This record gives sequence, C-alpha cells and structure tokens, in this order.
Amino acid sequence: MKKVGFIGIGIMGKSMVRNLMKAGFEVAVYTRTKEKAEDVIAEGAVWCEDVKTCAAGRDAVITIVGYPKDVEEVYFGDDGIIASADPGTFLIDMTTTSPKLAVRIYEDAAKAGLKALDAPVTGGDTGAREGTLTILAGGDEADFNACMPLFEAMGKNIKYEGKAGNGQHTKMCNQIAIAGAISGVCEAMVYAKATGLDVGQMVDSIGTGAAGSAQLKTVAPRILVGDFDPGFFIRHFIKDMKLASEEAENAGVHLGVLDYVLSMYEDMEAQGKGSLGTQALVQYYQW
Repeated sequence: MKKVGFIGIGIMGKSMVRNLMKAGFEVAVYTRTKEKAEDVIAEGAVWCEDVKTCAAGRDAVITIVGYPKDVEEVYFGDDGIIASADPGTFLIDMTTTSPKLAVRIYEDAAKAGLKALDAPVTGGDTGAREGTLTILAGGDEADFNACMPLFEAMGKNIKYEGKAGNGQHTKMCNQIAIAGAISGVCEAMVYAKATGLDVGQMVDSIGTGAAGSAQLKTVAPRILVGDFDPGFFIRHFIKDMKLASEEAENAGVHLGVLDYVLSMYEDMEAQGKGSLGTQALVQYYQW
C-alpha cells in the first residue's frame, strides 16, 4: 500500500497528511478550498481538482470532513468515492458521523468491490500534529489489519471495535464522556474563581488525584491564559453530541448530562461562538 487519496484538509486533516507523507506514502489531496491545502501541496502532496480524481488509482482513500452531509456528498453519486475508486481500494472515513451512515458506506462499498472502514479519531489538533491520535475502527478485521500501516502513521492508540458502525458508536461514547468531563472542568474553575482560590494552583492540586483527566490537563491551561482558539470547534462538537443524543434515543436511553451540555453549547453557537474551541464553554458561566 503506497498511494493514498486524502479528502478534507482541516485543522486535523492537514497534520494527518503530513504524517502520512513522513511515513513514505504518496498522498493526493482534495478539499473544497485549495488555499487551505497550499502548504501541504508545497511540502509534496499532489493536488486533485475533484473527489473523483482523488479517489481513482489509489490504494486507499481517507476522508475527514465536517458533517454527515459532507460525508454523503463525497462518497455517493456518479463522481463520488464509491463510484470512482478502483476495485479493492480501502475506503477509510475518519469523520465523526452517523453509525447508520457508516454501515451504508460499508454496504455500498462492498457491492462495488471496495473495502470500507469507519475509523473516527480523537486527540484533537495536538494528537493529529504529533501522530498520537486514538483511532477507533469498525468494519472487517482483515481490512483493519491491512490498513494498520496507515493508522500507525497517524495514531498510537489504534483499536478494532468490531463490525461496520462500531467505530462510530465508540466515538459517540468518547464524546459523551468528554461532554461531562469538560463541563466539570469549567464548573470547577468557575467555582474556584468565585471563592477566591488561585485557579491555576487549584488545577495543579487536583490534577494528580481522582479528578485528574485529559480534559483538565489540556483545556484548563488554555482557559487560564484566555486561549479559546479551536483545537476542536464548538460547532463540530455540537454535531457530535447531537449524533450521540439521537443514537441514545434510538437505543432507548436518556443521557441527561449530555443533553444539558449540548444545550449550553447550542446557546453559545447562537451567540456566534461556534468557531471557538470547546474550552470556551467556560464563557457560558461568564468567566
């Protein structure tokens, strides 16, 4: 496996392309706005004018786009990935999207002689840059194993979760857990500030105990210095939480914390803050 098509050059996708090239893969790229890919093109990625060209003649095609509608747009239709990729190509969707959509891609790909995996990631911009992403894959295990060199170029914690759609279901669990954790971090910091504590010292004090978490470690320092730039956009987290809430409802469970945190983020998006990072939730509390 050598030739890779990569569709979606956002905050994470750009770093993932760089790591694939560092690992020796020939990477062809496509994104809606070419300007967003100019730097990786200058570094050796091959620009393609459309999805069809990016998918044809590759050993694998990787996608990490914004929303389920974007996934549908690039995979389906006469000029989509499934219609354009050569038989035997591995299709790896690393977008966080609907488990049902992942199953649909898997089934349609199989009919076309293609091998599809849903492999959403977690780890944010830092994990993408450092090649330490967690990758959660669903699909056929033989296909997962065949794609391991690709995954190893982009991540460290690489897990096979079972049948098609299970990668997305596992990512839903991840986002559910983050929703509670990040709101807990923000509330602890707001409480500390309101009661006159040194907030930075408080974070250091509780960070090594039972309250320690990846969210406390990564978002609290950004909040302390007023850095609300996106490692992960609020608007994308809203999309993920909505998917998780819908899947939970379909499974017959009610997730109160998730739905409450979702409502807070939706209020922030309504205030025009959807392009801030998820750590900006602290602003909901008038930090």
